Amino acid sequence: MRARQLEVFTAVMRAGTVTEAARMLHISQPALSQILLHCEGELGFRLFDREKGRLRPTPEAIELYPEAERLFAGLEGLRRKTQDLRLGRAGLVRVGASAPPAMAILPTVMAGFRAHHPDILLRSNVAPIAALVAMLRAGDIALALALDDHLPPDIEVEPLGATGFCCLLRQDNPLALQDEITFADLEAETVISYRGATRPHDELDQAARRAQARFLPELEIDVSITAVGFVQAGLVVAVVDALLPWGQFEGIVVRPLAAAPRVPLSLLTLRGAALSRAEDMLRGQIRSVCQQIL
Repeated sequence: MRARQLEVFTAVMRAGTVTEAARMLHISQPALSQILLHCEGELGFRLFDREKGRLRPTPEAIELYPEAERLFAGLEGLRRKTQDLRLGRAGLVRVGASAPPAMAILPTVMAGFRAHHPDILLRSNVAPIAALVAMLRAGDIALALALDDHLPPDIEVEPLGATGFCCLLRQDNPLALQDEITFADLEAETVISYRGATRPHDELDQAARRAQARFLPELEIDVSITAVGFVQAGLVVAVVDALLPWGQFEGIVVRPLAAAPRVPLSLLTLRGAALSRAEDMLRGQIRSVCQQIL
């Protein structure tokens, strides 16, 4: 029994008449009758006895009907799913980000995306860049946002903008009275910042040298947000990216870093890997939000 024949058979079983079944399927009565006759010819037995304009199911039809309903429900589900995918109403979006864009970019991105595509499942991960690369390679995420553009050859990099650096300190630190903080100011402080051999650390080190100063963090971190607790405790001054909305943390004063370098915000994908329609739509949303913010 072909898909169209299955559809007609279940419609007639439900409706009980050719007229009502044809109305349900939006086809003419002669067309529906022809499909039924062709189906019976292929099966080699009658499905209905014709009695005064009505169709009475044969025992064979009654036996087939439960299985036909199950198959028809599956067919209808498949049709709805394909239509949803075509219209962008269903699917899965897997995105990862380092902490700064995860807090500064993704909330706006996902709020706008959900407003237009409420049926799409969103799955996000926050991790350092090395972990994001591993997740892209493993297929755990399809898109990633990170503050770097020096990536391995198998990672496709799309520049979205750039951000600078700032200093985090407590209100009782004398440097909080200044409008900005220099690299020379930091030499007298206990500094927490990115570990060595990372893009942010290298950029800060080079900028300090240009300013004829030194940049020597005594505490090193992989994820910038982990510096907050140390600053709130009064142990350190943090030098971190200026992308993350630091002002939301209690007891934190934010000051610009003079002569600060800039690091790129990049959208990462696995080179050669195709994105789903839903993931491609989220990529467009990310681009749009970054154009407004950066």
